Amino acid sequence: MDHSTSLLRLIFLALGAALVLLVLRSAFHLPRGIDTPTTSLFDAAAAAGSSCTRFAPWGCRKGDRTKPKPKPPSHETDVPRHPLDPLTVSEINRAREILRAHPPFASSPSSLFVHSLALDEPEKAVVLGWRRGVDPLPPRRAVAVVRFRGEAFVLAVDLAGGAVTPLPVPASGYPTMTMDEQVSLCFAPFADPAFNATIRRRGVRLSDVACLPISLGWYGPTEENRRLIKVQCFSAEGTANFYMRPIEGLTVLVDMDTAEVIHISDRGAGIPIPAAANTDYRYARHMQEEGDPASNGFQKVRAPSMEPAPSGPGVELVDGHTVRWGGWELHLKADARAGMVVSRARVQDPRTGAHREVLYKGMASELFVPYMDPSEAWYFKTYMDAGEYGFGLQAMPLVPLNDCPRHARYLDGVFVAADGRPYVRENMICVFERYAGDVAWRHSESPITGMDIRESRPKVTLVARMVASVANYDYIMDWEFQMDGLIRIKVGLSGILMVKGTAYSHLNQARDNEDMHGTLLSENVIGVIHDHFVTFRLDMDVDGANNSFVRVDMARQETSPGESPRRSYLKATRRVARTEKEAQVRLKLYEPAEFHVVNPTKKTRVGNPVGYKVVPAGTAATLLDPEDPPQKRGAFTNNQIWVTPYNKTEEWAGGLFVYQSKGEDTLASWADRFVSLYLLDFYSIQLMDYYCI
Repeated sequence: MDHSTSLLRLIFLALGAALVLLVLRSAFHLPRGIDTPTTSLFDAAAAAGSSCTRFAPWGCRKGDRTKPKPKPPSHETDVPRHPLDPLTVSEINRAREILRAHPPFASSPSSLFVHSLALDEPEKAVVLGWRRGVDPLPPRRAVAVVRFRGEAFVLAVDLAGGAVTPLPVPASGYPTMTMDEQVSLCFAPFADPAFNATIRRRGVRLSDVACLPISLGWYGPTEENRRLIKVQCFSAEGTANFYMRPIEGLTVLVDMDTAEVIHISDRGAGIPIPAAANTDYRYARHMQEEGDPASNGFQKVRAPSMEPAPSGPGVELVDGHTVRWGGWELHLKADARAGMVVSRARVQDPRTGAHREVLYKGMASELFVPYMDPSEAWYFKTYMDAGEYGFGLQAMPLVPLNDCPRHARYLDGVFVAADGRPYVRENMICVFERYAGDVAWRHSESPITGMDIRESRPKVTLVARMVASVANYDYIMDWEFQMDGLIRIKVGLSGILMVKGTAYSHLNQARDNEDMHGTLLSENVIGVIHDHFVTFRLDMDVDGANNSFVRVDMARQETSPGESPRRSYLKATRRVARTEKEAQVRLKLYEPAEFHVVNPTKKTRVGNPVGYKVVPAGTAATLLDPEDPPQKRGAFTNNQIWVTPYNKTEEWAGGLFVYQSKGEDTLASWADRFVSLYLLDFYSIQLMDYYCI
């Protein structure tokens, strides 16, 4: 047999083997490498709605076993089932139609920008009197904050009748920024040739530049009658953590309405951009580089068990917003400004089975973050994260199994874009039952008594969680409810520092006693000193709306001569606040006190008024001059506790309009009215708003 015949047979055998391989691959779906580039056929199939996507590890064909990615919820068919339920998608669309048809907006609907659109909650008496399954919902109304041709409007919108009623507009300031303009302002400087030239002079490629819009506060008449913002930029070359690579000293002043660059300040020409090495925070990136010096110090962690109890989750979610657990019942919803709102929190009396009122409404009212650097590129950084950026608008979808355990229940947020159209923020809030290994109550008897008792009960709690990623910082907000009736609010801070670039790579380069306004953290990086003041508004309704604020002062009492071998003891003196001024509290370490919210019309079996003790978690106090412009706007941090008469319109500690406000409409200005809280001889019977930092 000649060589040509052998070669021909070999070719036929190879072709046959290839054909068999193709048949087997089609029949048994042999796996493809996940990283193998897919052909246009697979991309086209994915685009056509097939279950196979370009990231699928299996061949693409009809009947493929790969589960399709679930579509995000539309919420288009949602209907309100509770008086406090947030606006639904259809209600937002209805409000948009009404607003766009309302004069003068109807003349140019495209010039109408919606900054907020939320439920106009019914009066408290109406909500308290409503019975699920018996009474119809109260009329649904919305409150809209809009801007039209440079002018701001606050409007009440009747969703059924279509009536639009104007509401008072603050004397100064502008509404919360929309997400649309926050995103667009990041790119505004790139349209300016002078800015691009400045970036090139710094040796940074424009394609590597990431910019942030930074609220500029208020510092005088030159910043009035015009919505302004300052933009600062970073180099994202070589890392996802661009916050660690500031282009220091470069600040761009931008007109928010026109996107025009008004002024460029560049005072950091001699400051290098910090290196990208060791700055990437992504876990996967560090694991890829394991063994490399860049991964040193990054520890592997074992994920905790997130399995629910054998009996299943104990959290019941009714009609999308009512949570029931362990004797608690509460209403929970997402809010564009506050983030998460807890309402109608009631706890079951174990003796009677009846639910007793505790908290009518609780939420984060403002987050004040002043940085302590007076230099040109930093002095204005005195953020009001809720009123300027929207704490809820910045909330990102929670990560299952990491942010929340396996058995968590999730709630979405439905918010409004600048054009008035609704959009959904998925998995914004999670609710779950938690056991962290803590002890709720225990007691053991010693052998002295002869009773062998070891009584211990685990602490199992209900947690409602939300996380807001406000640029570099992530605020982890937990409302925790315990079976003994206790409510605990926790704020965790994670994410990344906002740092300042410096020419120093070691402290020995700094002058003696030089004020760097922070700490040298790494080569060319300073962590600037700053504060985070989180202010909560708590509308307490302990066993009803008739509540009083009681301060219990604890002081040393000297004994009388011959009274006792003791010379002193601690004495508690109770004082009921008669005015708002008396209810302003500044915590002092050596003047301890307790703070009670009581209902004097409801008594325990031994005659004491029922109530709750409010315990501030810390002694955060501002050290800024009261006349400093940022402190005027943040004057609600002058005290740790404020108590004011209930007023539905006074919810935001920094005022309704915070952006570029002068600080006339804040919690501090309301409390200067010296309004009486005292109505009876001893206890005040008054609805109260309780603000606690």
